[in-house]
Amino acid sequence: MAFSARVQTAFLSPPPPPPPTNAATSAFSHPISSLSFLNYSPPSPLQFSSKLPLRCHSSIRASSNSTTVAESLGLKINSVPTKPIEGQKTGTSGLRKKVKVFMDENYLANWIQALFSSLPPEDFVDGLLVLGGDGRYFNKEAAQIIIKIAAGNGVAKILIGRYPYDKEGRYYFNTCCFCCNTEERGKHMANGGFIMSASHNPGGPDYDWGIKFNYSSGQPAPESITDKIYGNTLSISEIKMAEIPDVDLSCLGVTNFGNFTVEVVDPVSDYLELLEMLTSGLIRYWLFIFDAMHAVTGAYAKPIFVDKLGASPDSILNGVPLEDFGHGHPDPNLTYANELVDILYGENGPDFGAASDGDGDRNMILGRGFFVTPSDSVAIIAANAQEAIPYFRSGPKGLARSMPTSGALDRVAQKLNLLFFEVPTGWKFFGNLMDAGKLSICGEESFGTGSDHIREKDGIWAVLAWLSIIAYQNKDKKPGEKLISVSDVVKKHWATYGRNYFSRYDYEECESEGANKMIVFLRDLVSKSKAGDSYGSYTLQFADDFTYTDPVDGSVASKQGIRFVFTDGSRIIYRLSGTGSAGATVRIYIEQFEQDDSKHNMDAQIALKPLIALALSVSKLKDFTGREKPTVIT
Repeated sequence: MAFSARVQTAFLSPPPPPPPTNAATSAFSHPISSLSFLNYSPPSPLQFSSKLPLRCHSSIRASSNSTTVAESLGLKINSVPTKPIEGQKTGTSGLRKKVKVFMDENYLANWIQALFSSLPPEDFVDGLLVLGGDGRYFNKEAAQIIIKIAAGNGVAKILIGRYPYDKEGRYYFNTCCFCCNTEERGKHMANGGFIMSASHNPGGPDYDWGIKFNYSSGQPAPESITDKIYGNTLSISEIKMAEIPDVDLSCLGVTNFGNFTVEVVDPVSDYLELLEMLTSGLIRYWLFIFDAMHAVTGAYAKPIFVDKLGASPDSILNGVPLEDFGHGHPDPNLTYANELVDILYGENGPDFGAASDGDGDRNMILGRGFFVTPSDSVAIIAANAQEAIPYFRSGPKGLARSMPTSGALDRVAQKLNLLFFEVPTGWKFFGNLMDAGKLSICGEESFGTGSDHIREKDGIWAVLAWLSIIAYQNKDKKPGEKLISVSDVVKKHWATYGRNYFSRYDYEECESEGANKMIVFLRDLVSKSKAGDSYGSYTLQFADDFTYTDPVDGSVASKQGIRFVFTDGSRIIYRLSGTGSAGATVRIYIEQFEQDDSKHNMDAQIALKPLIALALSVSKLKDFTGREKPTVIT
């Protein structure tokens, strides 16, 4: 799909007007009423949450060997000599390495130039690109490099968002805003753009940085493009760079260099318009807390949850974005968001808690003393969407999940008679289905949830979807009455659909050699397995290495995860994650379905204990990796 392709989202193709107001949909007659943030009116143009300072220690060295090769858009374009650098193959979420690797001479510049060399000129020349980031360390310097190379390759305009209250000039634009801004939004029509983020990985001089490219629909670039980028990194010999000064990205406005333009815009106000948050007082009578984890959503938390929804200012935890995320790990799970978990599980904890990650696209949902697994979360949003979220009043088009995500969503699709898709891990696989009108709500067990309002997962959207569901469930409650809680909503869902007990074991930064040998061993085991084989008390239905054929374009993705599926519906899945920056992250997924609602209240680790033991035994993980305990359990 080319940059210039215009792919309308559901916002650009609104459903029929909403029905007349009634008791079930009366928006704000009660403080716990349904949200209107996803209604049917197209939003105004949305921008980025970012920002950059004037100074930049560029890793491009315009040496005396540089030559002027062209005058483009009124600019002087230099050819900077370079040579291939190893290790520039992108993973499922772009190129991620330690900051110090990206700071090496031409490391980032090579990859950016290789991208432009991989695309037809008509897909970006004279076009508009957007540039987003999560505020982490090195974004300031990287943004200047990207701007100069974009100008050097003929891009006409770069659109960037600034967080207006940051005094240090940091650059904030979350992934969700980025994706919206790559779509047609009134005066802005973008050809695609870059996201500077390592997502949920830690930040700072000694930690992680990343870059990825998304298309005009906001969808992550497919492997057909990332493979070309990698190929070009192996043969690159020059970088085309415009000879322009660093741009002050800390102030709103437009800067022109000849016919090349950099526009800095306010990201927060436009994101509010996207979500159409037109209410206040929603959380007035119950306790709410949101942990921004010192990440990019700290820029959005107060305007959305405090100013628009009426939450207390004290309800925002770790709300100041920091380049190193406050020395924390901005991954919203039970291990790294432990401060939030302790509050929700503490005495007199709040009714509702949520967290998001470094770039704002992941989320975690908690009730008082209750954790909602991401697999359950997307299933519950889908099951309640038509009633509780006005955007889906005409019903979702279809549902989809990543292969390792539990089958809870499958059961919702079956009951509601909706299209359903199982795709590999990686949000790019959802994009084609959305563009084809086959998919409305989707999710991954890795704390990513989203809908077709953009082509990426959206952490704040997921939190607001849950608030809308809670509001709808409590629409008839009067002040002072006992409210239906998060745990009540989840347990009602289990009673209807059954419970998919689910857990994921992460072993981070394993030695790559041992991890790869384990996968080879498991693939050999799969090749020898057959239906009916016994694995302890479990009987094998089938074992495979998941292959996906895209129903839209016919592309094939193979070796996407090793599956052992048993006759009772239980599953064990093994994958090497593509989102880390060092070593290998081994992930083991364990799932077991339980229909009997009298058995729905067990702790997942207890319910899954025999299957977990089997998963570790079958894989010989300790033998291959030397690891006895996982880094994270979710």
